[in-house]
Formats: sequence, structure tokens, C-alpha cells
Amino acid sequence: MIRTISRAAIAVAGVMAVGACTLGQSSSSSAPASRPPAADYQAASTVPTPPASSIRAICYTAADLEAFRVRMLQQELTVVTLQCQNPNGTRAYEQQYASFLAKFRNDYTANTRSLQQLAGRKRLNVDVLVTEFANRTAQRAPTDPQFCARGKRTFDWALSQQVTSAAQVPPPFDLGPEMNVFPCPAP
Repeated sequence: MIRTISRAAIAVAGVMAVGACTLGQSSSSSAPASRPPAADYQAASTVPTPPASSIRAICYTAADLEAFRVRMLQQELTVVTLQCQNPNGTRAYEQQYASFLAKFRNDYTANTRSLQQLAGRKRLNVDVLVTEFANRTAQRAPTDPQFCARGKRTFDWALSQQVTSAAQVPPPFDLGPEMNVFPCPAP
């Protein structure tokens, strides 16, 4: 247990180190236009879905995908919190991230168990998976001009009254397809 916590702490420290870097214009949160909260912010994946016959043996059920995406959401919002800054250099979304964690505390307790079960079935290393989420998200900060605005929209939606579960909040980037995680085809 302590070993797992230590690995997670090292992964978070690495993400925080990356977050300390300033990435010029793309990392500032230059007050994106305010729109009503909605789940319409996710960047489209550019990875095509392979034919059903080639993924049937390795695909993920709806419950597996939910566990995967809920943890992806948390890691992506951690990176957004670390990367996006106000003009004076302070982190733009620390308050929203703290509120997000408080709102979904129970969801993430359950998600930890679900993710460990998923890792056992799919032979995944949870620490490696979480680090991969963080690294892939951090790579988007300098290349996605909407990175911080997308993060703000995610926080706005997650913290809105309509949302009662972390599973209702799409991660800003769907990293699943590029990590060969695809839903099982319909029978």
C-alpha cells in the first residue's frame, strides 16, 4: 500500500514539476469567453476506431471505460490546474480543482477500487496508467490553443448543479483511443 502511494506521489511530483514550467501564451488563462456550463468541450480524438473483429478480445466494457475515464478526468484536471496561470503567474484553477476534489471525493474512493479491479483483469499497472494520463495531457498544453479554456469549461461543467457524478464529466481529452482503449462492439 505504501509502495503504491509512494509511486503515486512521485507521479504527482513529476506532473507538478512539469506544471511549474511556463509555456508562454498557451498556458495562460486569458479569461476565456464565459458560456453556460455544458459537456461540449472535449477535444475530438484523431485515432480511428479499428474494426470490431480486431478489438473484440481486448475491448473495454462500459463499466471498465467509466473507471478508466473517471481517473483520466482527475489526472487531466490536475495537469490543467498546474499548467494554466493567471497573468500574474498564479495558478488559475486551484480553487476549482479543490472544489472538484471535494465534490467527487466519494466517486474517487469507489473509482480507486474499480480501477484496481480493472488493472487486475487487463494487466495494467495503475501507477503507469495514471502517469501516462498526466504526461499525454501535459504534452497538449503547448500545442492546443484552447487548453486552458477547455479546462475551464470542464471545471464549469463538473461543478455545475446538473452534475452529480464524476462519470457525467467527460475528460477534456479522450486519451483512450491513442492508448488502444476502445469500447466493446455491440454484439
